[in-house]
Amino acid sequence: MYSQILVPTDGSPASDAAIEHAIDLARQYDARLHALYVVDGSAYSALEAGAEIVVEALEAEGGEATRRVADAAADAGVDCTTTVATGTAYQSIRDYVDDNDIDVIVMGTHGRKGLDRYLLGSVTERVVRTADVPVLTVRQPTDE
Repeated sequence: MYSQILVPTDGSPASDAAIEHAIDLARQYDARLHALYVVDGSAYSALEAGAEIVVEALEAEGGEATRRVADAAADAGVDCTTTVATGTAYQSIRDYVDDNDIDVIVMGTHGRKGLDRYLLGSVTERVVRTADVPVLTVRQPTDE
C-alpha cells in the first residue's frame, strides 16, 4: 500500500510524534521514509544584512532535524532519505510529493486553537486541504 512515506519535520516535539508514527508505518510496509525540512527564506528577506546568516542557520537546523529522523529510522531498520529544501513550506511539501512519488504524508500538528490558529494558519492544515495523497496527522502529546 505504501512504498514511499514523507515525514516533514521542523525539529519540534509535534514533529517528533509524527516521526515515530512514520517510522512505524515504514517498518510495517517495508517502505522508504523521506525526511523533509523546509526553510522559508522569504520570511527573512526584509533583513538586509542578516538574511543570509539566518537562512544558513535554518539550513543547518534542517540538516540536524533530518539527520535525527535518519538515525531513528536506521535504528528501526528503515531506509531513509533526507532533504533540506527552500521555499514556502506547504508548497515545497506538495512539490516533494509529486517529484518523489510519495504515497502518504505523516505530519505533526501543533494543536493551536481559536484566534491563534486563525491568525497564524497551519502548514499541516494547508497540506491536508491541498495534497493529492493521504495525510496522517499526529497530535503532539500533551504534558499531564
